[in-house]
Amino acid sequence: MLQRAFICGLSGLTLSLGEADFLTAARPAGVILFARNVQSPEQVSRLIEDAREAAQGEVLVLVDQEGGRVQRLSAPYWPRYPAARAFGLLSGKDRERAANTARLCARAMAYDLHALGFNTTCAPVLDVPVPGADNVIGDRAYGGDIETVIALGGAVAEGLLAGGILPVMKHIPGHGRAKADSHLALPVVDTPLDELQASDFAPFRALNHLPMAMTAHVVFTGVDADAPVTVSAKAIGEVIRGFIGFDGLLMSDDLSMRALSGTLEERTRASLAAGCDVALHCNGKMEEVAAVALASPPLEGPALRRFEAALAACREPEAFAREEAEEARAEALAALA
Repeated sequence: MLQRAFICGLSGLTLSLGEADFLTAARPAGVILFARNVQSPEQVSRLIEDAREAAQGEVLVLVDQEGGRVQRLSAPYWPRYPAARAFGLLSGKDRERAANTARLCARAMAYDLHALGFNTTCAPVLDVPVPGADNVIGDRAYGGDIETVIALGGAVAEGLLAGGILPVMKHIPGHGRAKADSHLALPVVDTPLDELQASDFAPFRALNHLPMAMTAHVVFTGVDADAPVTVSAKAIGEVIRGFIGFDGLLMSDDLSMRALSGTLEERTRASLAAGCDVALHCNGKMEEVAAVALASPPLEGPALRRFEAALAACREPEAFAREEAEEARAEALAALA
């Protein structure tokens, strides 16, 4: 039986019997963990192992591990990583050193994640913030210079892939101009299309070879004034698959966010009909997850091809001992001091 076109969160530190039965019956394409699912390395590894066993197939095991304020694995068991903006600040002094530092930090982060059983992290953030935008992106972005975002985002992706972790570039085709937090409201961007193509869309176009991307719950009136990207066939077809040229696995941002309207079943169907390959639901509430699963068909056709290609890109890590990871982390943090 094929995996179904959705990724779901889990409720707590252990996999409940109900969740195990659900994963076996619904066969999601992946699971995503949050701070509520994290207590210790042994506990996280066991939760991932149990989820994989219940899902009965090759699945994505994701986490939001960017560094800075978006880091689900933290002290006392995991080191704190700098926010993306720190690498951008370093880039203003030495671009080559900044890219190497970003790569080393990502490689060390991949070491942490792979040891636990993860194969995917939702990074790098390729959004290009502008003055007046909501701070939901803020220092999660490498900076406001497009070439810096491309160079550092690419370096982070290289470091993650070298460590056996799939990068997910976000939030395609760009969340940097949003004047609202899409967790809470629907952002509407009125910037002309040609300006968007030259700026916001440019980092994603430059890195369109990466295996996965997450959509932005943002309306671009110059593309589709009636729907946010996640549920807009025009935005996904003409911008993400067209102008940007991305042919990797396209995952929606969290469907429970307030930027979207309708029931969860309606949101799921709309995102998949618009061109997302998999729908993402994060809060782990079983009644909500069940609604998403009900609206998610088995992966097939181009979506299945992209899913399999993403899994294939998740290779065994290059040699990188724990001591090397610690040295790389120390070097990166020292460079940012």
